[in-house]
Amino acid sequence: MMLLVFDVGNSNIVLGMFREDKLSYSWRVSTDQAKSSDEYVILINQLLEYYDLKPESVEDVIVSSVVPDLTYTLELAIRKLFRIYPLSMDSGTKTGMQIHYDNPKQVGADRIVNAVAAYEKYGGPLIVVDFGTATTFCAISAAGEYLGGTISPGIKISSDALFQKAAKLPRIDLVKPGRVICHNTVSSMQSGIIYGYVGLVEYVIDKMKKELSDEIQSITVVATGGLSTLIASETDAIDVIDKTITLDGLKIIYEKNKEGRTPESIRSEEMLPEKNLQLEA
Repeated sequence: MMLLVFDVGNSNIVLGMFREDKLSYSWRVSTDQAKSSDEYVILINQLLEYYDLKPESVEDVIVSSVVPDLTYTLELAIRKLFRIYPLSMDSGTKTGMQIHYDNPKQVGADRIVNAVAAYEKYGGPLIVVDFGTATTFCAISAAGEYLGGTISPGIKISSDALFQKAAKLPRIDLVKPGRVICHNTVSSMQSGIIYGYVGLVEYVIDKMKKELSDEIQSITVVATGGLSTLIASETDAIDVIDKTITLDGLKIIYEKNKEGRTPESIRSEEMLPEKNLQLEA
């Protein structure tokens, strides 16, 4: 089976193509709420064409989104290109995970997807750290319960805020300067942002481990997200880097919800217009 999964984040949309149980292809594009459904049709189709993949080879689609204003646009693009009503992550989606949150609907879909995949792959108890637009820390019990977590500004947000709010400080690349006693402004900023963020990560993980102290097993810390490698290289607090955990989680959740999703039941009348016709605005 060919399953296409979408992880829609505030900064990037990550797509993954599963052939049976194997992640065969993945792509990362910038999130752009200004794009129309037709523009996303063209973009997604170009990604597929580059690997000689045909839209008709996609048998089903699942979408997880934390950008409500973009969700409908992207789902419409999927209906046009693949003629499929996608399975969308919402409060009614089966995850197999009990959520201990004051209001479970407030937990970001990406956090639940990550937790489901991490528990399936590594067992519990564990902590999942996702270095995205925001950095999220999620705790999962030995029994596979989502216990809650912490949200902090992402490292890029912190860097941009420093540039925007301090008139004399330049925009910098996020690379390690190799030391904390630096001799120029750029290196000093890089040191403060990166090594300071390592300190944030270590402190939050340590506090979470203490709150999970009733768990008798060792606690595994799994990191994902674009900057996970950068931060993990400076600390022993992270045990595993797993860049595909969100895509894997979407595949796992799809398997829990695929019953009844026959080709006939998911078929959409929306379809990509003929190439010689003008796409709608």
